[in-house]
Amino acid sequence: MDPKTLLQNFVNGLSLGSLYALIAIGYTMVYGILRLINFAHGDIFMMAVYFAFFFVTLAQLPWYLAAVLAISCAALLGFTVDRIAYKPIRNAPRISALITAIGVSFFLESLAVVIFSGIPRSFRTIFPQSLNEMIIIGGQVEMKYGREVIVGGIRFPVISLITLIVAAIALVFLWWFIFKTKVGMAMRAVSLDIQTTSLMGVNVDKVIGMTFALGSALAGIGGILWAIRYPQVWPYMGFIPGMKAFVAAVFGGIGSVPGAVLGGLILGITEVMMVGIMPGAAGYRDAFAFIILIVILSVKPSGLMGKPEIVKV
Repeated sequence: MDPKTLLQNFVNGLSLGSLYALIAIGYTMVYGILRLINFAHGDIFMMAVYFAFFFVTLAQLPWYLAAVLAISCAALLGFTVDRIAYKPIRNAPRISALITAIGVSFFLESLAVVIFSGIPRSFRTIFPQSLNEMIIIGGQVEMKYGREVIVGGIRFPVISLITLIVAAIALVFLWWFIFKTKVGMAMRAVSLDIQTTSLMGVNVDKVIGMTFALGSALAGIGGILWAIRYPQVWPYMGFIPGMKAFVAAVFGGIGSVPGAVLGGLILGITEVMMVGIMPGAAGYRDAFAFIILIVILSVKPSGLMGKPEIVKV
């Protein structure tokens, strides 16, 4: 692989990894507070794309307005899921919450089938159609944008650069929200000691609801960027991105937001580089993520930036 292709693949890997990171943050934020793996998170991502499909294709709204509305709807959906499904079982055993999360996932997928049918739907892209070329990669539709940024003879797709910029802005906002606002401070306090925080007068249920909403909004941003890159939506599209984001969260250290970002970026770069070096292995790119999960759980279960849990007896 020549240096130019290597750099192109690196940027594309960063772009893909930033999408995984945005989704992975939702997993790690909820786990950091509730010690719950919200397996319905990937379906929040899927519903965000359906919201965008509705606003762009059916309501004929411009992309920027459709994106804001879709992200807001995703945040509201995450908040609602917490209130209806998870709040009643706050003090139940972990296995009950896990089963509930799986049930919510099936419910959202079935709801999408009932409302939109199980047929994949396509919708218009953010760029004029004259600039785009639709191609098939591994059975999945992807938009190859005719407009590229050329730096030093190296071509960078516009969509990859847009994804990186938007993801960076979202992560900076997340850092500001967590460390510079009272709600963010409450989230950090609840993640450290939920019982002591409640005794200090903090409305823990409200903080948890805000955590679900924020994580779902980030998944919504990831969904919008994914929809621009792959302008198709179907009810089960959230499974693979959701599972890869979960792998990224575990790889970086579940419960650690910086770890989720690092894990997502590493996973995205590694995945794209693997396909670039071994084009014949493109069909196994999804399985590669789960191989990483098995290895990290065997070698360092707490992840790259996670801390081992100490159980007091």
